[in-house]
Amino acid sequence: MIGLPGREETAAYYYRYIDRISSDDVVWELEAQFQALPPFFRGIGEEKSLHRYAPEKWSIRQVLNHINDCERLTVFRAFWFAREFSSPLPSFDQNIAISAAHADQISWARHIDEFLAIREATLTFFHNLPQEAWMRTGIASDNPFTVRSLAYIAAGHVAHHVAILREQYLQTS
Repeated sequence: MIGLPGREETAAYYYRYIDRISSDDVVWELEAQFQALPPFFRGIGEEKSLHRYAPEKWSIRQVLNHINDCERLTVFRAFWFAREFSSPLPSFDQNIAISAAHADQISWARHIDEFLAIREATLTFFHNLPQEAWMRTGIASDNPFTVRSLAYIAAGHVAHHVAILREQYLQTS
């Protein structure tokens, strides 16, 4: 059992994601998302994936692209700290990343495939993580993190954005 992160394991901001996960076993939660989300994503469809609920908001494709980018980033940070690298990692600007990705020019099916590939790599990493590595720490974006908190952030970030997709993008009126 991995256990929920304590409030001292990262900055307060990140608990908006961590608090979405109630399981003591974050790897189980990541696996559950891996099983549940592909059918949800596939139910959206190519045309609908270009939908924005307001002019200044991201399209659904951009949201999934952002989910994919952030999972890569979060797991890289977990890798960095788990392997005992001590140098701090830089910040991440989601708006620069989304602008450079040109997500609306990539098919929805390819975004889904990318999610699956990234999540499979995430699961492999966390399944193979030595027990003592879960509590290793580091600095990223000028904030402290434990490896455990990053695993919970990865799962919670996906849960956060899937909730936004359901509530803002896919609500029926």
